[in-house]
Amino acid sequence: MKPFNENTSQTLKIALVGTPNVGKSVVFNVLTGSHAAVSNYPGTTVEVSRGRLRLGGKDLHVVDTPGMYSLLPVTEEERVARRLLLSDPPDLVLHVADAKDLARGLPLTLQLMEAGFKVLLVANMEDEAREMGLAIDGARLEDLLGVPVVLTSAVRDGGLDVLRRRLREWVGGMTQTWKQR
Repeated sequence: MKPFNENTSQTLKIALVGTPNVGKSVVFNVLTGSHAAVSNYPGTTVEVSRGRLRLGGKDLHVVDTPGMYSLLPVTEEERVARRLLLSDPPDLVLHVADAKDLARGLPLTLQLMEAGFKVLLVANMEDEAREMGLAIDGARLEDLLGVPVVLTSAVRDGGLDVLRRRLREWVGGMTQTWKQR
């Protein structure tokens, strides 16, 4: 995958993926300012949201994919999400996972990495995880996975400033922290 700064004339594409009810749409709405165009994926009744984000002087195209548990689809929503990822690969995948149940979400992170996608893991609902007594060491998780990790509580605007900063770093071509194993 080309580092962003090798082709500055293209509109970058970010895809949000994750299981249903992990807050993908909240993250999408915050990033795009809720300026979403919702349409059915061709040939299905599955809705896909698309929006724009301007960061670091660059326009980014953001797609909120239907919920998926795996790259091996079982449901129509998962098939659509997989088709979106494989037919027009994004420059970056934001994998939004439930911080309260990372053990369930991390296999998709690994599948995305194995498939060659550049991944940023968003462990959302971190506040709820903390209330349950779960402590997530984002830096340690980042070291173990080899991908950037951001802890968020999107509905409470928690961690979204960090997410925007990490995205600006990516847009600016600061690839040192973006290298994946």
